[in-house]
Amino acid sequence: MAIQTTPTQAFTDQRPGTSGLRKKVGVFMQPHYLENFVQALLDVLNTSDAVGHALQGQTLVLGGDGRFFNRASVQTILKLAAANGVARVLLGCGGILSTPAVSAVIRCRQAFGGIVLSASHNPGGPEGDFGIKYNASNGGPANETLTEAVFARTQVLTELRMSDVPDIDIDTLGTRQVEQMQVDVIDPVADYAAVMRGLFDFELLRGMFQKGFTVRVDAMNAVGGPYAKAILEGELGAPAGTVVNAVPLEDFGGLHPDPNPVNAEDLIAHMSAADAPDFGAAMDGDADRNMVVGRNFVVSPSDSLALMTAHAKLIPGYQDGLLGVARSMPTSAAVDRVAKALGLPCFETPTGWKFFGNLLDAGRATLCGEESYGTGSSHVREKDGLWAILFWLSLQGATGKSVQTLVQEHWRTYGRNYYTRHDYEGIAVDVANRLMADLRSSLPGLVGQSLGSRQISLADDFAYTDPVDGSVSRNQGVRLLFDDGARVIFRLSGTGTEGATLRVYLERFEADPACQDVPVQAALAELAAVAEQVAGISVRTGMTGPSVAT
Repeated sequence: MAIQTTPTQAFTDQRPGTSGLRKKVGVFMQPHYLENFVQALLDVLNTSDAVGHALQGQTLVLGGDGRFFNRASVQTILKLAAANGVARVLLGCGGILSTPAVSAVIRCRQAFGGIVLSASHNPGGPEGDFGIKYNASNGGPANETLTEAVFARTQVLTELRMSDVPDIDIDTLGTRQVEQMQVDVIDPVADYAAVMRGLFDFELLRGMFQKGFTVRVDAMNAVGGPYAKAILEGELGAPAGTVVNAVPLEDFGGLHPDPNPVNAEDLIAHMSAADAPDFGAAMDGDADRNMVVGRNFVVSPSDSLALMTAHAKLIPGYQDGLLGVARSMPTSAAVDRVAKALGLPCFETPTGWKFFGNLLDAGRATLCGEESYGTGSSHVREKDGLWAILFWLSLQGATGKSVQTLVQEHWRTYGRNYYTRHDYEGIAVDVANRLMADLRSSLPGLVGQSLGSRQISLADDFAYTDPVDGSVSRNQGVRLLFDDGARVIFRLSGTGTEGATLRVYLERFEADPACQDVPVQAALAELAAVAEQVAGISVRTGMTGPSVAT
């Protein structure tokens, strides 16, 4: 076997987005498309100026969510890595590693970095989506400097360096050899489970199941299934069948692995039944997102972060207190109120977990969250679906209270931030870009205007100066802030692969407990009308309402 050098031509569309490079599977399956991107990544990592020291002779972690094209991609990446100086690869058995598990393995094994194969919550299968991203030595997503360097390299790439070794066995634990590179096929759950044992009281959780506490976790035929089965049913003794849709499938069994009330409708139906379990939850394609559900009660991600912050000292891993908390800008300000009451620093960042990574690394935050069903902490540098489920189970075990009781008591203490996100999917890219451009140009004239019963006190395009490294991120979303604290926010999603998705976030605060049980969409109807008035969404897109409201 030998290392081959093959001519290639650049692809113009390989700029990574918020969470790496995501495209339709058919795009990735074009000759040299995946190879070009990985070669560009390896070239940049082998340039010491890009990451502080070169990749050559180092260890990489590799794995993905098991979607279509995952296994073939693993073999290709191994051959590229072997030809570009990587000394060792830690590969999840079967090519499987959840996104939080990749972060855990990088950190536990002190690896140079890791390659994650996932399109997260996007659909899978031959007609679905695929994705690839790089996580740095801290276990978190690469920063924009690195991803821009990779994109720049893709534009001038002229050759690939690959081993011509046959495909190797990736389904049996143990050591393999690809050229001079060692490949260790590892248990994908082991390192992650060890981290969870260090954070949570597993005896408390075992006792809950022994006493008959009932749980339904929907893994949505995605990568979280093996982790939830191993920990909940294996270590903690939950009854068999507690985890459903637990086997990762290349097309997710036809499910859309996005844990929200629309896509996880089976879970919602079970939690609304007369014989509903005590607790329900769902995870997404790569197990970094979560949805928490009580009996007939869905918890918003923003409320989840706020409540976890308020009760963190009940969890062994956080009993010494929190260093601070952080939320993405579109996420509701519910956690801000908790942080103020507890005297904690609270950071507002752009969307994207990489921004939290700097705060976590610098010891300025412990818990982080975003409105798109993602919460996490300093235990890894990614959001973490199963961690959030174990956190919520632990809160119920420590307090003896149900999900609904915990949340409603939280509202009575801190007030309720009514909050929703409206997604307008499949908009023509030029239409979406023009809508956002027109919004930005209108900002100077909006301040002071009265819209509905409120007056706009601030209208801007959110910019963030990182308090750790001083980097500045601009154009992160158009914000309308009102005199009573209500907010309307517009931004384009960075995780789709077809057309554009406009996201509109609506929020208002309600302090009066007597007014905290209004249906969310009714409570925010006036703000939805304001958003339409300002942006003209229906006229511009032809859509009479959002594709999804969560």
